[in-house]
Amino acid sequence: MLKFQNIVCPVDFSEFSTRATDYAYSLAKHYSAKLYFEHVVQPLTAAYPYYAFPDAVNQIYWNLGADAEERLHEMTKAYFWNGTQPMFSVERGLVPETILNFASQQKADLIVMGTHGRQGLDRLTMGSVTEKVLRKAHCPVLAVRKPGHDFVAPADKNEPVHLKRIIYATDFSDHALRALDYALSLAMEYNSELTLLHVLDEVPEATELQTATASIIHQLESPIPQDAGNWCKVKPVVRLGKPYQEIIQLALETQADLIVLGVRGRNAVDLALFGSTTHRVLQLGSTPVLAVHV
Repeated sequence: MLKFQNIVCPVDFSEFSTRATDYAYSLAKHYSAKLYFEHVVQPLTAAYPYYAFPDAVNQIYWNLGADAEERLHEMTKAYFWNGTQPMFSVERGLVPETILNFASQQKADLIVMGTHGRQGLDRLTMGSVTEKVLRKAHCPVLAVRKPGHDFVAPADKNEPVHLKRIIYATDFSDHALRALDYALSLAMEYNSELTLLHVLDEVPEATELQTATASIIHQLESPIPQDAGNWCKVKPVVRLGKPYQEIIQLALETQADLIVLGVRGRNAVDLALFGSTTHRVLQLGSTPVLAVHV
């Protein structure tokens, strides 16, 4: 079964990244993975390359790193499993590139990050940092918004996140099939309900709908191992409409804790190649999304 071994979680100390750290900790605990918290201090010259800053301002910049290191040190004390704690690092540089470089250095097989940070961007943007990381990462990226419901009872401090309901949406392409490995692994690890979703964006003739639905359900179920039911509950679902709208709607109806989607490639430049469905689910939905690259 697929396993995570090295998880990187960028932290900017916002409420969004705090929720992402809960996800990262839960996954590290379940998979006995190494967890790295990372904070990036971006040089002031990145925003104002032609401006000469006074020494006092430059000193503030260097102090930011020391402050971040202290905060990360305190934060890691809240996370402890199997005799280990997260490691942390303060890096300096342009934020997206530094996150990607750090993930590569740690041989990360998962990046977990909040979709909104300190910039407070509106609902129609993911935030430039998250979007760049999603496009260019060599590993899956779990983008976490503040969810619309609680995962576990507030008193349960040992399990801040429990993935009770996972949605795996597929168009039966190769990149979607790769994402199924992750969806199955997570569902079996957390003993979750796994919904296998396919959305028909073109409605067949009424006489053909029943036949088409039966065929799709067979396609959804055929890659699932026979013994998967021992660890999770698998449920195929076929819906009609625009894929991103139906994925978001189903996640709201079922109070899903995670959506797993495949995307076409990490070198994509435009939205069509990046995956317009994935992009819109990330933009408009409130459920955390695991984007899996082929």
